[in-house]
Amino acid sequence: MPSPFPGMNPYLEPMDVFHGFHQRLIVEISNVLVPRIRPNYIADTDINIYIHELSGEERLLGRPDVYIANSEGSTKVPTPSAGRSAVAPVASSLPTAVDVVELPYVKIMDRRTRQIITIIEVLSPTNKLNSDDRAAYISKRNQIRRSDVHLVEIDLLRAGEPMPLVDQPKADYRVVLSRQEERPKVDVWPIQLRDPLPEIPIPLRSPDPDVWLDLREAVNHVYDLAGYEDYVYRFPVQPPLKPEDAKWADEVVRTVQRA
Repeated sequence: MPSPFPGMNPYLEPMDVFHGFHQRLIVEISNVLVPRIRPNYIADTDINIYIHELSGEERLLGRPDVYIANSEGSTKVPTPSAGRSAVAPVASSLPTAVDVVELPYVKIMDRRTRQIITIIEVLSPTNKLNSDDRAAYISKRNQIRRSDVHLVEIDLLRAGEPMPLVDQPKADYRVVLSRQEERPKVDVWPIQLRDPLPEIPIPLRSPDPDVWLDLREAVNHVYDLAGYEDYVYRFPVQPPLKPEDAKWADEVVRTVQRA
């Protein structure tokens, strides 16, 4: 069944849920676009890579590299010769010095030249909450701005600061479309919690017309395929909603659960 919310489901926003939702939504967007842009274009996924240096404490965390087997099912440790340790070595490894985060996005390419025409980004907590990764993403965003590539940026997270815009609209969520021929002007869809998610244009190379992506339909399909209704409502919304929105969201969920 589809999500009971008319727009973005706030119960999908906690980080442990949103990570999987983000990956599934990227694949869904790519799959939806493929039949609409064939045969002149290709829709595929690629990844942004964020590399984090681990702190000294994080590097030291890990399993002990030796232990003494003492359970009944354990392999018996041979009795050591005099002067030798009774501790048996086990296989282990040193913790890595870096943590690598891979975040997918959609790219639309010209079938013949493989030139990138449009990039579709769905923002993640990594983009919005980690200062270093936010800076890296904004740097990529600025590079796209100076290129001839269109950018569609989908922000379905209330947490963190919105990406920089002149005259930033106040909204819970937003979609930003930056057409290469119209920069620095962009189109913005400000979306409140109770608003339906919009159908948005995906630009191609001129003179080809835009194709359309029904964001609500894509989110509903991911929600249904992943079976989120089985477990996301067992925990409170994160980040917390305003009291009046929390009451409304609770009623939406209760109505569905009573059906």
